[in-house]
Amino acid sequence: MTGRAMQTPLPLVQDILLIGGGHAHALVLRMWGMNPLPGARLTVVNPGPVAPYTGMLPGAIAGHYAKRDMMLDLVRLARFAGARVVLDRVIALDLAGKTARLASGRELGFDVASIDIGIASDLPEVPGYAEHGVAAKPLGAYADRWEEFVATAPDLPRLTIIGGGVGGVELALASAHRLLRAGRTPQVTVVERETTLLPGVAEATRATLRRAMKEHAIGLCLGVTARRIGAGEVELSDGTVLGSDFTLSVAGSRPQAWLRETGLDLHEGFVTVGPSLQSSHPAIFAAGDCAHLAFAPRPKAGVFAVREAPILFHNLRAAVAGGPMRAYRPQKDYLKLISLGEQRAVADKFGLRAGGAWLWRLKDRIDRKFMEKFEDFPAMPAPALPRAHARGLDVALGTKPLCGGCGAKVGSGALAEALAPLPRGWREDVLSGPGDDAAVLAVGGARQVITTDHLRAFVEDPHLMARLAAIHALGDIWAMGAEPQVALAQVTLPRLSDALQARMLAEVMAGAAEVFTAAGAEIAGGHTSVGDGLTLGFTVTGLTRRPVGKTGAAPGDVILLTKPLGTGVLLAGEMALARLSTPGVMLGEAYAATLESMARPSGGAAAILRDRASSMTDVTGFGLAGHLWEMLGKGALSAEISLAALPFLPGAEDLAAQGVASTLFPANRAALDWHLEAPLGPRTDLLCDPQTCGGLLATVPSIFAPTILAALEAAGEPVWQIGQVLAAEGGQGRIVIS
Repeated sequence: MTGRAMQTPLPLVQDILLIGGGHAHALVLRMWGMNPLPGARLTVVNPGPVAPYTGMLPGAIAGHYAKRDMMLDLVRLARFAGARVVLDRVIALDLAGKTARLASGRELGFDVASIDIGIASDLPEVPGYAEHGVAAKPLGAYADRWEEFVATAPDLPRLTIIGGGVGGVELALASAHRLLRAGRTPQVTVVERETTLLPGVAEATRATLRRAMKEHAIGLCLGVTARRIGAGEVELSDGTVLGSDFTLSVAGSRPQAWLRETGLDLHEGFVTVGPSLQSSHPAIFAAGDCAHLAFAPRPKAGVFAVREAPILFHNLRAAVAGGPMRAYRPQKDYLKLISLGEQRAVADKFGLRAGGAWLWRLKDRIDRKFMEKFEDFPAMPAPALPRAHARGLDVALGTKPLCGGCGAKVGSGALAEALAPLPRGWREDVLSGPGDDAAVLAVGGARQVITTDHLRAFVEDPHLMARLAAIHALGDIWAMGAEPQVALAQVTLPRLSDALQARMLAEVMAGAAEVFTAAGAEIAGGHTSVGDGLTLGFTVTGLTRRPVGKTGAAPGDVILLTKPLGTGVLLAGEMALARLSTPGVMLGEAYAATLESMARPSGGAAAILRDRASSMTDVTGFGLAGHLWEMLGKGALSAEISLAALPFLPGAEDLAAQGVASTLFPANRAALDWHLEAPLGPRTDLLCDPQTCGGLLATVPSIFAPTILAALEAAGEPVWQIGQVLAAEGGQGRIVIS
């Protein structure tokens, strides 16, 4: 080989697994984004795309903050960190094999892992709790249940708070304040097993909180526990029965049960760690409430998780790169700022007490300052261009990241120009070729369809990426009305160590196999190679008696769509660390909804549509408008589409209104040019948004439409009737959006 070798990404050689999205791990992700370790891959596993910040919970319950104000967007954070995020829950660890088993059945390998999963405050031993109780932790579910209750609460709502510690009293005050503001007259009762309320705080602080409870008419039951929880009542251990429309447990802290089976040293179920935050197994760290600081026991409080983060960040890097560990030295006491329902607070530290509105303002500033760390991430410098470079290199690089999925495809104009000179029609057994979703072959008396599709990775999770690539490739088979038969895989892996290469390839094939097996297709082989990044493709065959073509619609046909639009803009927004202005929706939540929609196979809908559809395709790179234009014979017919009837993914319109767009969007819009008659706005823009794993777009004779719609609904398959096919006026069709 001669000449200078091109620069390639450094190989990944070590896997660090963050189990849980607690405060310590959130800060580790932020620090990692600012100072990543070359050669290490970081993965965070959490059940949801957002995680709550505990400090703002009482304020959110009281109505001083919206729910999104207290939620950390783990998806944006992971993108900034260059980490992969897996939306799942770890339920077991194999220390010998260094694997984590997830609730979905997946396994993730690791070299080093850290646990920051918080605690639970539920009461599984109390009869009726599972059906009628609410736990303060985990916080996300509690916040949702509370907002639902406030919206529907009766005029005299009855609340029972089980647990008379600081957290229980604080939430009792917050709940009473919120309901009073909503025009209700709440009856709140705090139940505490000890004979003293608020153990562990200064007497002056206790007195202040007792006065606040009296001001809010909050009752108190000391020296008792909950014996049974029913619908609308709580029976106590002394036989007292309390009426209760909302029963909340803030009773102590309970570790997650799966930790007992790990083989790690535990203290009352919590992971025992030393000053380095390492557990009894040197490859396993723990932080936050799920950890027990054996060298310096401390109460469960978020302040310790925040202070542990820099130590954890340093020691995780040292564990995979070598070098000395640092020791965590927790403070002996910490400032407790306890809100009093309204915007007042009391402070407690070293047995001293202070209070007033100024302390609420101080607490508010502290909490908002913490959350600001996760709003606008520091701009990291882009690699500089070489001093000497060819003209136009800066323009070709562009100013934003190159999209993956269908957003990275070649535009329809360039594609049509390249395909035009190809010889075709010279084999009698090839019944269709370029222009349809798949080639149709005559094989004996059968009809076989064959297609191929490749995607450059747009998610960092290889297992999920393989599932989505498989569903995307199957889309052409389903759109042609065929039953999937065989798949061949083409996998390009990034540069990895041998161990990580084996892990990633195993994840890819497992994810793909789940989809193809469920669809009735067998993976018969394929090809692997190594490149600059993960690219996945599949060649798929299927069998059908009657192929459904892309053209074949007639005037009067109804146009149906089986998935909402917006995957391109949402994937681009996630890559760009965008923020949503839509109330109640965060980018991470919208992104998770996008992945859920993409991961829904179209096989069930295709089986219902194929016998009656006059034409059908899957909505992919050219967007709904581009693929509809193909179905209309590029002008042989017209179509009328109702903007109001179109379904969009959460956050898609918001991002489009901000000007966020995928790489392929300009080419899609230009290709339609004057063929599209539509009002200006984000909804119209989304008609040209390239979709990955998009839904089926079908035309159905109007006489069959009611039956088809009813069948899809009965099968649980989403569908939207978005318009109708029209005759082309003057011999020139168009798409009219109204």
